[in-house]
Formats: sequence, C-alpha cells, structure tokens
Amino acid sequence: MAHHRSRSVYDRLTERLNRFPQGAPPAESLFRILRILFSEREAALVAVLPIRPFTASRAAGIWKVPESEARRTLDELASRALLVDWQGPQGTEYVLPPPMAGFFEFSLMRVRTDIDQKALAELFYQYLNVEEDFVRALFAQGETQLGRAFVQEAVLTDENALHVLDFERASEVVRTASHRAISLCYCRHKMEHVGRACDAPQDICMTFNASASALIRHGHAREVDVVEGLELLHQAQERDLVQFGENVREGVNFVCNCCGCCCEALVAARRFAAAHPVQTTHFLPVIDAEACTGCERCVRKCPVEALSAVSANDPQRPKRTVARLDTDRCLGCGVCIRACREEALTLAERGPRRLTPLNGAHRAVLMALERGNLQDLVFDNRLLWSHRAMAAFLGAILKLPPVKRLAATEQVRSRYLEALVRRVA
Repeated sequence: MAHHRSRSVYDRLTERLNRFPQGAPPAESLFRILRILFSEREAALVAVLPIRPFTASRAAGIWKVPESEARRTLDELASRALLVDWQGPQGTEYVLPPPMAGFFEFSLMRVRTDIDQKALAELFYQYLNVEEDFVRALFAQGETQLGRAFVQEAVLTDENALHVLDFERASEVVRTASHRAISLCYCRHKMEHVGRACDAPQDICMTFNASASALIRHGHAREVDVVEGLELLHQAQERDLVQFGENVREGVNFVCNCCGCCCEALVAARRFAAAHPVQTTHFLPVIDAEACTGCERCVRKCPVEALSAVSANDPQRPKRTVARLDTDRCLGCGVCIRACREEALTLAERGPRRLTPLNGAHRAVLMALERGNLQDLVFDNRLLWSHRAMAAFLGAILKLPPVKRLAATEQVRSRYLEALVRRVA
C-alpha cells in the first residue's frame, strides 16, 4: 500500500511537470529519477506549485502552512537547485524549472554527496539515451525549439560577420550577462558515470543571468568574469565543440559547449533531423568540389553527421571522394570550416531567418501553443490568474502572427481572449 501511495505522489509531480511546454513523459525510469531528487513530502508539495514565479506567501497559501515554514521548504529546495530563486519586486521569488534545461542538469553540474550521482546518471542515460520519448517530446515537437546553435565567430569572413546579429553571437552573451557561471557539463558528467564520456573538457558549462546567480549563490557553479568567460568559449571552439544556447534573444540563461557523442541536443539533431530539433544558425557551408581533396576531416568533425564523403566521379582518379552536405541536418555551426585545411569550405547565408523568441516568456507561449497546452500557462495552478498576470500572457499571445493567434483562441476557448484577438485584428 505504501508503494502505491508513493507512486501516486510522483505521478502527481509528473503531471505538474507536464503542464509546462518542456515536460517529461511518464516512465518507470522517470519515477526513479524523481525519487532520488525529491522526498515524498517534497514531491507532494512541488506538485501543486504554480508554473509562473511565485513568492513564499503564495506557496504558504497553497500549502496551507505558515509563511515562515513555506520559506524554509522553498529555500531548502533552492539550495539543491530543484527551484530557482532570485530577488524580484515582491522580495524573493521562486520557480520550478523544467527538467531540461533545468533541474535534471543542475543535479550533475557539480560533484555531490547528498545524492547518488552514479545511480542518477544511469537513470538519466536510460531515460534520455535509450528510451526516446523524452528526447522526442523535448526536441521534435513544434517549430519553436528549446535551444539554438551559435556560429563559430572565428570562421566568419568580414562579409559573413555583417549578417550576424548581436544576439546570434555567443561572445555577446558572455559580455552582456548580469552574471556568468561555470560548472560541470551535465552531459559528459553523466556519460562518465556510465563509462561513455569522451575526452572533451567538463568544467566548461556556461550559465548566465538569473540562473547563474542562483547556481553561484547555492554553490552549484563558480562565478567568472567576462575575460575568463570569453577564454573558456575560445577553448571550447578550439576543441570543436558546438555552442548550443537558449533559444531567446534577451536574457540567455545557458550556453552549452557540446560534443556530438554526449550532448542530448546533438544526439536529437541526428535522430530527428527532419524535425529540426535545434534552431540552426543563419549559415550553411558551401563545398568547392574542385578544391576538396576528400580528406574527410570535415566529415569526422561534424557533430551531427551532416557531411559525408561521396565519389567525385573523376575518371582520372576513380577513388577520389568529395564532401557532400545534408542541409536538413546541418546546424551551420562552422566546425567543419575550421577543420578544412584546403579552404574548400566557406559559409553562405542559409535563407530567411527563423523566429527567435524575444525571451523565455515569449518562447513558453509559442511552445505551449504548438504543443497544445497553452491553457496551462493562462490558467496556472488550475485557478484564474490575477488580472496583471493574465494581461501579461495575453499581451504576449496578441503579439503573435494572426494564424497563431487564431490557434491560441482555439486551444484556450476563452471568449475573453477571442474578443481581444478580434479587437487587435
């Protein structure tokens, strides 16, 4: 009987996680992950927390406990990076981050003794690398993606550089962030525990702004200045790692330095290439077939297997090969450009830019709209929002293109929202 009670608590927590666009499909491995990270009491409490940021006072009202007790519980969860906390206009505010990018990664971003990290890593490997439901749901549904690739700035020509906007430069993210933090790479740390890690550096995972501030404050990451941040970014590019960052224009909270063997995002880019699971850069490599010697260095370096070697159809040299690009797979990261010694690869513009959401709230609305759970954002905690919160989200919805606004009204089925959309139109 106790097992069934325990399971139902974690089932409720799973349901709560899946009210956010970046959810976690139910599975036995997920249940076991949550049991390591949350006690039964914590799971029951977190399962009823709002999606949007909240204060200790609001949590106390939901939990029906004194505010001082709610604050102690919230601070304990934040100290273990299960919640993110910061100073807002109403004092300390909290939010439950999604599993990814969120508390899954935070659990392995430093060496810890309070949890069994080896057991956790093995479960993460099962849930994310062996089973496909989570990765498919996270990366292969909808047009708006969690993350985007950054082009390696060192391989840009002067002409290319003119077409790269500030928010498309990883270096600009480092320079303009309010806080910068470095921690262990979750992906390679996980793979180390299961005996599959590559030799790429681990102490190179980058978080910024509010997320960095919380991780630094609770000892999960170390603070760095702009100079060290840029140097680590340079080191990552020298090791042919791909910069994979949060898919927003403002307030980027993470930039991962990814290898093709360990990183879940790049694994998804190979598995589900047709769904475009990673928002690409504005560039594609162009191959000069005459200059290409068929050395295949670019083929080996490409982290998503977008390049292959094919026959050059050269009657004088029948064994000669040249590189061929699969544009559907290509991230436009520029790693292959650095690898080519013959200067047979150059970057050219890919075509019209895909929409990059303004910030996390804009992305959440778009992802929820595309994934069919926009109503959970509007009617958070199964209760009507305050007029201020409702206005903020509806304002974001009303800035969407007309077709998406129509889809929003269809999902929420709110006469109030429909009237607002019609008024704007």
